Amino acid sequence: MTQLYPKLILDALRNVKYPGKGKDIVELGMVEDDMRIDGNHVEFSLVFDKPNDPFMKSLVKAAETAILTYVDKDVDIRGNIHTKTRHEQAAAAPKRAPLPGVKNIIGISSGKGGVGKSTVAANLAVALAREGYKVGLLDADIFGPSVPKMFGCEDAQLYMHEVDGRQLIIPFDKYGVKLLSIGFLVNTNDAMVWRGAMASRALNQLIEDGDWGELDYFLIDMPPGTSDIHLTLVQTLGITGVVIVSTPQEVALADARRGIAMFQGEKVNVPVLGIVENMAWFTPEAHPDERYYIFGNGGAQRLAEELNVKLLAEIPLVAAVGEHSDNGDPIALGDSISAQAFMHLAHEVIDAVDTRNQMLPPTRKVEVKH
Repeated sequence: MTQLYPKLILDALRNVKYPGKGKDIVELGMVEDDMRIDGNHVEFSLVFDKPNDPFMKSLVKAAETAILTYVDKDVDIRGNIHTKTRHEQAAAAPKRAPLPGVKNIIGISSGKGGVGKSTVAANLAVALAREGYKVGLLDADIFGPSVPKMFGCEDAQLYMHEVDGRQLIIPFDKYGVKLLSIGFLVNTNDAMVWRGAMASRALNQLIEDGDWGELDYFLIDMPPGTSDIHLTLVQTLGITGVVIVSTPQEVALADARRGIAMFQGEKVNVPVLGIVENMAWFTPEAHPDERYYIFGNGGAQRLAEELNVKLLAEIPLVAAVGEHSDNGDPIALGDSISAQAFMHLAHEVIDAVDTRNQMLPPTRKVEVKH
């Protein structure tokens, strides 16, 4: 009889494809992390999106056959593969707060890439820290981490220490902001070719195994678009609200509209604190009073009015913003017109969070001392 262990079973199950999807049941995250092995007895659950999945019985049968074929014909598996829905899986999961010391969790999101979402996230974090708040910033943009570059800490070495019997990652501290990014853990020249499940697990580790401590604001630089990473964050954390970043261009606004619809949808249901219009106009540094609307004028304001959300700030396009990001010192550290715009954004976010918290029942309100 072959010596059984979980990886052997999982490797066999990779031969079972879900009809029509071209992916195996392990890749799709359908194999529950509840596998029990006792001698030749193997037992685990398969998780389905719907209770009436038409392939439920055939996939259970295929999983049994795969184990008997690729592992050992004497494995006691028949009748030991249980089924459940993702709703049942979530309901049965132990409820715990992964960030017990964090008062407010704010996602920074965009419908598409290239609108300056990470720049807004980095400078908002610095602006909040300048106001005296305890701030953390998680770079959750798994496929394009840029926070290490923007904070000038690409070569930072991460260390772990023991806290209450657990080994936790110590976030890198720069400009009064606690930072963690997948970019700290990979070679900057390597392409991040990760499947959704792998990315979600890495992200969960940065959240749950990071020693974030006591924070007033925990900002999450989310990936652009709408993906399973967003669902992972929503399911893992009790997000206070999201800030949507867009440019005035109609194509960017259309993507921002879809992003807002996702967060306000029934499955996600996360409050949208407001919209930030980045690159609202171009201002030459030598002529700070001049404005050139090269990407359009007032698009985010119209979108905010249409969707009944707040326009939090309009950030001008100034060459120095990119230069400071490349040099690792966010422009919000200074007192330029751009820095003032990000400080204004910080104040608007604080007010939006306070307004949102005042709408919660008393037992759920989160207070931050000003």
